[in-house]
Amino acid sequence: MRFLHTSDWHLGRSFHGVGLLGAQERYLDHLVEVAREEHIDAVLVSGDVYDRALPSPDTVALLDDALVRLLDTGAQVIVSSGNHDSATRLGFASRLLERSGLHIRTSAGSVGTPVTVGDTHVYPIPYLEPALAAPVLKADERTHAGVLRAAMSRVRADLGRRGGRSVVMAHSFVTGATTSDSERDISVGGMGAVPVNVFDSVDYAALGHLHRPQQPAEHVRYCGSPVAMSFSEAGHTKSTLLVDLAGAAPAYDEVVAPTERPLARLRGTLEQLLRDPSYAEAENAWCQVTLTDERRPRAAMDAVRSRFPHTLQLLFDSPADAFAQRSYARRVQGRADLDLCCDFLEHVRGGVDTSVDERELLRDALGAAASARHEHDDEGGLTDGRSGAA
Repeated sequence: MRFLHTSDWHLGRSFHGVGLLGAQERYLDHLVEVAREEHIDAVLVSGDVYDRALPSPDTVALLDDALVRLLDTGAQVIVSSGNHDSATRLGFASRLLERSGLHIRTSAGSVGTPVTVGDTHVYPIPYLEPALAAPVLKADERTHAGVLRAAMSRVRADLGRRGGRSVVMAHSFVTGATTSDSERDISVGGMGAVPVNVFDSVDYAALGHLHRPQQPAEHVRYCGSPVAMSFSEAGHTKSTLLVDLAGAAPAYDEVVAPTERPLARLRGTLEQLLRDPSYAEAENAWCQVTLTDERRPRAAMDAVRSRFPHTLQLLFDSPADAFAQRSYARRVQGRADLDLCCDFLEHVRGGVDTSVDERELLRDALGAAASARHEHDDEGGLTDGRSGAA
C-alpha cells in the first residue's frame, strides 16, 4: 500500500488573531495534487481534523470540498477523530460514507475493525478519553496508556486472524516525543504519556496530536501539523509523509507543504531591530518580537510594524529592569487599581497605550464594581453571621 500520512489539520484555527483558513485551504489543494500525482492508495488523517467541536459553516464546507476531491483521485480516505474534534459530529453518517471510500472512525467501539486496502489492514484508533473508553475496551486502568493498550490488544487479536501488513492510526502523546506550544495538553501529571512499545506489533504507526514532525521509533512517526500554529514551530519544515509498504520495511518520503508565510522570532532593542540589515528576511514573516530596551518604548508595536508589518506578538524583556525582577505583590504595592488595569490593557495589546476615553471607561467600570460590592454587603452578602466570611 502507498499512502499519505497527515494529521492535525485544525481547520478553523486562528494564529494570534489571524485566521488560518486560507492557508489550510492551500494545503488541502496541495494534498489533493500529491494524491493524484503519486497514485496514492489511501490518505490517512490521524485526528484533529477540526480545531473545535463546533466548527463554523465555512470550515465544514472546506472539509467537505477537500474530501470529495481526495476521493476523486481514486484514493480511499481514512479519518480518525482527535481531542479537538466532536466524535459525534465528525462521525455523522460514517456508515453511509464508507460506501464511497470515506472511512471515519470516532468511537471506541470501532477499534479493532480495520479498513483493508490491498494487502494492508489499517486500524484507526480515535482519541480515547480514558474515563469513557476504559469500560468499552475493558481496560485495566483508566489512563491513556491503559486504554491504548486495550485498543492495541483488539488490533493484535484481529490481525492474528487476518494476517498481512498492518497500519495503526492513533492520536496520542508517546513518551519521549517533543511537544510544541500549540497542542492542547491531554495529560495531567504525566498520565497522558503512552510508551512507544505499545505499537511494537504493527508495520507502521501513523500518529497525530504533536505538531512537530518526529520519529519516536523506527516504524512510529508523527507527521506534524501541515500549518504552523505557534511561534514555537518557527524553523519547522511542515510536510506530509508519503509511506510505501511494498518492501520489507516502510519507505518514507517527506513531501514539503506550502508555506503561507514564514515565522520569525526576533530579539533586541527597538533601534537594533529597525536598523540591522540582517533582519531583512523577517520583513515578510509573521513575527514574534521581544524588545530588550532598558525602558519600554512608547507605541512600540507601531514602531516595530513600521519595518515588520506582520508582527503578531510583542514581548518585553529588559535584563536591567528591576521592576520585572520583583514579586507580583511588590510590583503592585501602592499602585491604584486604575493604573493596574491600564497596564494590563497595554500589555495584552502589545504596548499600545491606553487612550483617554478608555481610561475613563475603566474608571467608570471600577466605580460601578465597587458600588455593587458595597450594596451586596449591605443587603446581607455575609450570610453565615461571621464577620469577614467569604
